[in-house]
Amino acid sequence: MKTIDLSLLWPLFALQALLAVIGLVSLSRARSVRGPKWMWVFIILLGNLLGSLAYFTIGRKE
Repeated sequence: MKTIDLSLLWPLFALQALLAVIGLVSLSRARSVRGPKWMWVFIILLGNLLGSLAYFTIGRKE
């Protein structure tokens, strides 16, 4: 069984965490979004990288 070098994955983890934080801050400041805000919180947190990208492309109205 091969082992995975975690040093190669740290940039991806950092990008995922950064996008989640930026997405949640943007969501909290938004006056209106497509769909309920609680739904976007779950999508951002549980959808990992794709959840944050979905919010920025679909969820934001501005």
